[in-house]
Amino acid sequence: MVCLATLGTFKYYGFFATQLVDLLGLLGLGVSLPTLRVLLPVGISFFTFQTMSYTVDVYRGKAERARSLLDFALFVAFFPQLVAGPIERYTRLMPQITQPRRVRPNDFTEGLYFILAGLFAKIVIADNMAELVNAVFASTGSEIAGPDCLVGMYGFAFQIYGDFAGYSSIALGVAKWLGFDLMVNFRMPYFATSPSDFWRRWHISLSSWLRDYLYIPLGGNRRGRAKTLRNLFITMGLGGLWHGAAWTFVTWGLYHGAVLCAYSILDGRDAGKADARRPGWKTLVRMLVMFHIVCLGFLVFRAESMSQVWMMLGKIATDWRLTHFSLYAATLIVFFVGPFMALEFWLYRKDDVLALVKAAWPARAAVYGYFLLMLWFFGPEVSFEFIYFQF
Repeated sequence: MVCLATLGTFKYYGFFATQLVDLLGLLGLGVSLPTLRVLLPVGISFFTFQTMSYTVDVYRGKAERARSLLDFALFVAFFPQLVAGPIERYTRLMPQITQPRRVRPNDFTEGLYFILAGLFAKIVIADNMAELVNAVFASTGSEIAGPDCLVGMYGFAFQIYGDFAGYSSIALGVAKWLGFDLMVNFRMPYFATSPSDFWRRWHISLSSWLRDYLYIPLGGNRRGRAKTLRNLFITMGLGGLWHGAAWTFVTWGLYHGAVLCAYSILDGRDAGKADARRPGWKTLVRMLVMFHIVCLGFLVFRAESMSQVWMMLGKIATDWRLTHFSLYAATLIVFFVGPFMALEFWLYRKDDVLALVKAAWPARAAVYGYFLLMLWFFGPEVSFEFIYFQF
């Protein structure tokens, strides 16, 4: 409760206080509530969930309590993943802290790959996409057409993926060089074939946390279809609220809850277990459909307000004027994102995020050389902070 109270005070008090004042105003009750003017502590959502998992696991008897305050402090504040994850479990990270670390032969090569891939995803993909995305979402309805909204939506899908997966990859690489193994937080999520498959691939540390500490304690899928759907809605709604105190985030979470429920009702089979090594045309269609479902959700996630969401959806549905900006932006998306997604598809086919490290040296040299050349020549003029630093 202390963890939740701290998170609620810093992150959500202002939001709920404002909503309560607005509601009472509609009822004719003019009241004012004090507001907090404090900076959000860095990484509060991540280290709060990390410490909560420790408390719950010790209470459930799944983990022994920490014997050293210094070791526990390192578990909470382990710097490679402190600010934006992945959210590590006590049972996984603490044994690595308490046991002596040894030099392992593959740590340098694997760490180098994770760091290079992460830098490329962040600087070349995410930051270049940010300039396009910001231009679209800063425009008014009279300034943009449907194709502009689409490239803004696709651009943000790749921006947030490059940004967040890039941070997670750099954190994995730095931890590798320090002798620690952090969990892989992303596994080629845009090749998911169903909502459940997507959440097994996207922000895995958060989705598994919500599953183990919220969805399953609510009853999971053990108490009938109606309660299963209820549990999905509650879990995803709170997952959306975790991202920020705004109705767009809550709506984004409920949207994914609705998608999970719809797939659960209409498609009882687990489409996420398709053969990755030989995907057929049906699998490819499922990937394409799921990718657009995710992109539509990211439109809500990125928008400043729900009114902007409806405006952009209206433009996409009715205004199909091709503009110079949309053609230019689409070209840049293909140029920056295309080769990286080709590598991701190859990794998906191998079903191994480290497949490139195990490949022959000419292939590794070609990919690493491409990463370095793109970082050198095509870095953006303006750098952008990591999106998840605000959460």
